[in-house]
Amino acid sequence: MPFINGRHYQPKSDRCIVKNSPIDNRVLPSIPICNRSDVDIAVAAARGSFNRGVWSQLPINERKSILFKFANLIEAHIADLAILDCLEMGKSIENLVYDDVPVAAQSIRWFGEAIDKVYNNCSPLNENSLGIITHEPLGVVSAIVPWNYPMIMTAWKIGPALAMGNSVILKPAEQSSLSAIKLAELALEAGIPAGVLNVVTGDSETGQALAQHMDVDGVFFTGSTQVGKLIMQYAGQSNLKRIALECSGKSPFVVLDSCKQLPFAAQTLARHLFFNQGQICSAASRLIIDESLAADFIPLLLEQAQIYQPSNPLDINSRVGASFCHKHLETVDKLVKNAQADGAKLICGGHKLETVKGGAYYAPTILTNVTNDMEIAQAEIFGPVLSVITVKSEAEAVEIANETPFGLAAGVWTDDFSTAHRVSRQLKAGSVHVNSWGEDDATAPFGGIKQSGVGKDKSVWALQQYANMKNTWFKF
Repeated sequence: MPFINGRHYQPKSDRCIVKNSPIDNRVLPSIPICNRSDVDIAVAAARGSFNRGVWSQLPINERKSILFKFANLIEAHIADLAILDCLEMGKSIENLVYDDVPVAAQSIRWFGEAIDKVYNNCSPLNENSLGIITHEPLGVVSAIVPWNYPMIMTAWKIGPALAMGNSVILKPAEQSSLSAIKLAELALEAGIPAGVLNVVTGDSETGQALAQHMDVDGVFFTGSTQVGKLIMQYAGQSNLKRIALECSGKSPFVVLDSCKQLPFAAQTLARHLFFNQGQICSAASRLIIDESLAADFIPLLLEQAQIYQPSNPLDINSRVGASFCHKHLETVDKLVKNAQADGAKLICGGHKLETVKGGAYYAPTILTNVTNDMEIAQAEIFGPVLSVITVKSEAEAVEIANETPFGLAAGVWTDDFSTAHRVSRQLKAGSVHVNSWGEDDATAPFGGIKQSGVGKDKSVWALQQYANMKNTWFKF
């Protein structure tokens, strides 16, 4: 059930989303769909808590202490939170227990610790005057999060929002809603007042109601570019609310002829594409490799791909679990078959698996002979599918790497420092990895350029997105 104003809430509509686990098609609890009236109630609860100052005006050290308690409670309930996400969206229980849930707790704790590191400033002084620049909470903000990393993405949004004193309405993806409700319960237990963290469940109409609401001051979204554009449109149609969008990607993994670390490059690429069934917005889904290295590199990659065959995600030793639904696998499979019809060569995978009876699984897939104008090289697939594009020069590699609508992440592999510096500057992406992929830290911002979105998650820069900057002048 949704969680509004400190308690479970029965939506006005009896509409719900029927749920089956992608692991084995078992029936799961249905998810209620909140309509506009329900969203109005959630917004009113958030606005009431904000205006009363029960959180927004709480001393910083008290907010910090409560966020630390919240993080501790998340860690104490790792098993509960992990099994909810595992059953709903099919991710490996090992990944959830040892990565997703602990990282979510660490993110909440980091933002709690960072609260008193956002300093107010003084403007350059004139005689007999003083200008003070302060950061004040936006007010009521909505976090709309995806299903592929539900715990981490939620923490990246609600962590800075709560740290800066906002009241929050969390709208989880319909494919992964149960852990969000559990989080809200834990937040209340930690001491976050009723109405400060609310959860509304539902579908795209629920998200639209939040994005168009005249009393929501900001919408912070992770998901597809298509939906991100709609949210930007809704913000403009309503109250010109603050937005930050982390959207789609089609990230290039560039291996130049000066790269001598081919085994490590293959290992890194396989892990950061086939992990989580390729359901990663920053997945390195395009291998752009110098033609002189392809014959040596591809066999190494084929060997690594076998490590990431999906298995039952409820097995604690499973590296890779299920895809999030059967319908999505149909889309992935169609893209692979269309690529073959366009001239791409399938050398690995390219088919669904029945790893567990009734489940949704797809084999790690590699396509060679891909050209950058093919749909497979341009569309975000969100599946374990790699497009291999060979090039003749560094200049061609950079041109092809940048030739998509997206700019979330990119990587370059070379043993020459000057080349690494030059190419990393030329790659159009929010994050660029040199001889690596997936390096991550709470202190570093994450977000894209071009149609991969606007704004950043993580770091002190994220904190500033959840605040209004005010300049107050004193004359004396």
